Amino acid sequence: MSSRRAGGAGAALDGLVVVDKEAGWTSHDVVAKCRGVFQQRRAGHAGTLDPDATGVLLVGLGRVTRVLRYLTALPKTYSAEIVLGVATSTLDASGEEAGRWDMGGVTLDAARRAASALTGDILQVPPMVSALKVGGRRLHELAREGIEVDRQPRPVTVHRFDLSAGPEAAVLLATVTCSSGTYVRSLAADLGTALGGGAHLRRLRRVSVGSFGVDRATPVGGLGAAAVLTPADALRDYPSVTVDAGLAGRVVHGAVLPGDAFGPAPPGAGPRVVLDGSGAALAVYEPAADGGDRLKPSVVLAG
Repeated sequence: MSSRRAGGAGAALDGLVVVDKEAGWTSHDVVAKCRGVFQQRRAGHAGTLDPDATGVLLVGLGRVTRVLRYLTALPKTYSAEIVLGVATSTLDASGEEAGRWDMGGVTLDAARRAASALTGDILQVPPMVSALKVGGRRLHELAREGIEVDRQPRPVTVHRFDLSAGPEAAVLLATVTCSSGTYVRSLAADLGTALGGGAHLRRLRRVSVGSFGVDRATPVGGLGAAAVLTPADALRDYPSVTVDAGLAGRVVHGAVLPGDAFGPAPPGAGPRVVLDGSGAALAVYEPAADGGDRLKPSVVLAG
């Protein structure tokens, strides 16, 4: 059982497209384009990219939309430039200037020490220009109306925050690997504050989401059937187990299974992708939420 390739207008197609988003496109624009190119009504993305940002955007088609939350949860790596000495209303280059400081004397070593303090498990306040909802409204919608609301700090993990000299004075090149929900523009602003002034982000590029790198991504203009990965490929970053035909029959019907049905649990006992003998993804199973020694399907992809 594999991804079903389009055989005509509206034919069912389950798969993942790794898009190299260009600047000027919203994530919603890219999803709409994929709906048209692949003639699919069911499509969605895993992790918003701002219109000015470029790079990896994962778009699920058909049944793969059911597992987008697992792709959203993967760590992400970005490259960007951080401009020291100028803060903006949006924390990036698209906003209006909100403050200016002379930070020409900031050394790379000092910047790296400040970045080290912003690495690891930290609390981060979401920016007002984010898509996060507060009181049923997205923050960026409120920001456009000139409304600012209190935002609670949220725990995020910054695995890597590397800095090097940029192309001009007071500009740093940054590479950031972080958990889902981390705002790189906020890291840039917090870095500026830590260095005694302000800063903003520019030229943000998402280099990878999990194992999906920009080097294997397809620009919007090149999208076609060859760009579609199977559901099994879409879930390749998670532990998998191959089952025989008898157990596969139970899996595709969503059976609750004993905790040892797939053998020893992987470290962390998180989601496990169940494959049939041909390597096709049948379902994603997780330990039962009640703490019992059972496995329950969170998503069934086949059948």
